Amino acid sequence: MREKSETRALTATERVEEHIRQAIYRGALKPRERVIEEDIAKHLNCSRGPVREAFLRLERDGLIVTVARRGTFIREISAESIEVIFSMRSKLEALCVRYLREQLTNETEQILRDALKRMKSAAAKNDDEAFLDADMNFHQTIWRLSNRGTLENSLSKIMNPFIFMLARAYSKQTPIAVRYKKHAKYLETILTDPMSQVEQSVEKYFHELGVELLSKLPPRL
Repeated sequence: MREKSETRALTATERVEEHIRQAIYRGALKPRERVIEEDIAKHLNCSRGPVREAFLRLERDGLIVTVARRGTFIREISAESIEVIFSMRSKLEALCVRYLREQLTNETEQILRDALKRMKSAAAKNDDEAFLDADMNFHQTIWRLSNRGTLENSLSKIMNPFIFMLARAYSKQTPIAVRYKKHAKYLETILTDPMSQVEQSVEKYFHELGVELLSKLPPRL
């Protein structure tokens, strides 16, 4: 049943939704940028109906916001949203790690180490775009290896776009070598920490990451 849903053609609404999500991932659409219904419809060669429906879905997921008499915009990254995003992500990824550890095998560990090697390669080349892609692949691998579809879907569909926006906006403020070392340490944490405290360790990791990110926000005028 799942295979059929993965191979079927996307509806017009799903195509619009995916287009906007991917634009956010690539940084083509940035926080506070206006998304114009007519432009999207022309670009994707569809009517405005699917665009409106996609906007409703994306607004439901918190990615865009519609302001009366002004238009539709990519949601702004605020201190409040960062706190919520990191709080949610810490809990969800900690659950993924717990489930991953409960079924950890040599093969699973190697998959994770291979994902980290991809980050190391990008860091060695000082390729920020490749590193960002490898970074997201690393975490997505953790989500997938939890073998919990609901968790993976929640992180992939709802959290991922926010994570990308934050990474693109602030990751370059930290040297790529430092970001790699943090991930290498994180992998050892999730692989070797006692089961009784691994969830707490993951939550602590994301809490500290959130605090660091908040410190980089420009002061409000």
